[in-house]
Amino acid sequence: MASLNSAALDPLDGSVAKPSYDRSRVTPGIVHFGVGGFHRAHQAMYLDDLMNRGEALDWGIVGVGVMPGDRRMQAALSAQDHLYTLVVKHPDGEYQARVIGSIIDYRYAPDDIEGTLELLADPEIRIVSLTVTEGGYNFHHVTGEFDLGNADVQHDLASPRTPKTTFGIVAEALARRRERGIEPFTVMSCDNIQGNGEVAHKMFVAYARARDAELGDWIDANVHFPNSMVDRITPVTTEADIEEIHQRFGIEDRWPVVCEPFTQWVLEDHFNSGRPVFDQVGVPLVEDVMPYELMKLRLLNASHQALTYFGYLAGYRYAHEVCQDPLFVDFLLDYMNREGTPTLRPVPGVDLDDYKRTLIARFANPEIKDTLARLCAESSDRIPKWLLPVIREQLAQGGEMHRSAAVVASWARYAEGVDERGEPITVVDRLKDELMAIAKRNRDEPTAFIENRQLFGDLADDERFRAAYLDALERLYRDGARGCVEHLVAG
Repeated sequence: MASLNSAALDPLDGSVAKPSYDRSRVTPGIVHFGVGGFHRAHQAMYLDDLMNRGEALDWGIVGVGVMPGDRRMQAALSAQDHLYTLVVKHPDGEYQARVIGSIIDYRYAPDDIEGTLELLADPEIRIVSLTVTEGGYNFHHVTGEFDLGNADVQHDLASPRTPKTTFGIVAEALARRRERGIEPFTVMSCDNIQGNGEVAHKMFVAYARARDAELGDWIDANVHFPNSMVDRITPVTTEADIEEIHQRFGIEDRWPVVCEPFTQWVLEDHFNSGRPVFDQVGVPLVEDVMPYELMKLRLLNASHQALTYFGYLAGYRYAHEVCQDPLFVDFLLDYMNREGTPTLRPVPGVDLDDYKRTLIARFANPEIKDTLARLCAESSDRIPKWLLPVIREQLAQGGEMHRSAAVVASWARYAEGVDERGEPITVVDRLKDELMAIAKRNRDEPTAFIENRQLFGDLADDERFRAAYLDALERLYRDGARGCVEHLVAG
């Protein structure tokens, strides 16, 4: 079986959808940093949808990698004429495969930094988009300010014409466009962080001002950074996925992508030099993305936290196992209806009851095999952003928050590093050592975990929260995770 490439498209199985457009006519309009599974299951797919409608052929994507691990993606895509297979896994076992053609090039920046900079300085590039993960924005987790002490940032400030970081590359490209009288591109974050455009704006301007105050002010005043809300569960591609795709569809793809059927993208319509007609393929273009973002953060993301520690402690290892258990489904719906939803703003065009039912169905999809270990990772970044705001708002308005407090207790119990059967838990967190040391004191000092003011601020001082947390922690030790959840559902 020949590897996937342009020549291999015609012989593909008829069940595999493939580009209906002439890829030789596609010209670059977007440069994307962080070409991973999510970008290829999401933004690149939306562009491919447009191109299949005869639109956006001047918005082809050029991927750019800056990290050592990006070289592998560059090699995989280049060997396949930048084509790849996207496979949607339906709950009933159906697999839908399509070949995506919207990525037309990939540059590994360290191999040709000058060529990369000139690519971004080209007037045809009108959007620079990002999926670089939260850590890629280089902000201090306590202060929220840009970390100027980063070694690569220091290199870029000293040698701005040969940058190593995304910040250095984007700033140098914008400096060249400014010098040449070329309109700036839009910087469009597609990362799963609250206010992603605002975060990108703050960090890129902070870097640029450290390099050259005048350049930083110009970027602040002239470059648009639209916020967006993005959503699609996209597990890491495994060797088993690669083999399954080969067997089912006869495609030999070095790095395919697998995902769930659901996809959502809500985008603020704030662009410098135009944009693709994303609204033609189901992307709402709005003035304010915040209501949609809060919906996702406090219903989807916080619900992931609500199921993952309890589920893991109860013996489950995959999200779909937890969400096929009626007890846990009742618990999640109670959290969403009685604690998460009251903190939301009105969400135009969205039926929240339908959205919540859809979330449970998505979590229960057995084909996705989303691991609880993945959802439990980096809790110190997730809980403070997704769940603690719900607790604070509910406390302020006298609402229910004992389920959310119990989720915090389940995290504290999980952070001990041992499950209910005495098996070790691999805790993955940037604060792992600190958190595990505190969690080991849970039984003797039951409020020690929530007295970590770096994460919880003054929440431990609130009597209602403290009581709910202590009750849940006691039940976790006495009755186990399942018994604790049974009490929460019954109560």
